[in-house]
Amino acid sequence: MSITRSIRTPIMHRAVEANGFVFVGGTIADDTSVSMGEQTRNILGKIAGYLKEAGTDTSRVVCASIFVTDLSRKREMDVAWTEFFGDDLPTRATVGVADLGGGALIEVVVTALKG
Repeated sequence: MSITRSIRTPIMHRAVEANGFVFVGGTIADDTSVSMGEQTRNILGKIAGYLKEAGTDTSRVVCASIFVTDLSRKREMDVAWTEFFGDDLPTRATVGVADLGGGALIEVVVTALKG
């Protein structure tokens, strides 16, 4: 099994390819002062870029883990999520957490098929 790491940050790689999959690490919005819906849109745009750089795209996302600080605002995230993915909805789990740091309301992790 070969492993390819890309988009290095000081503490991790944003994307790792292994065994035909691309794993994108936890991604938060660039601007955490906006609504959960806007943070979601920003995050998904960033993830689309990471996947493109890794040689795949969002239609190949098979699974997502989502962490939110306020489950009562989950509907904002759901709207942005379905706008973005359309009919190519991946499986997902949404988990409420106490804090994500830096004012982030949401963090998203995805796994996609390569290609």
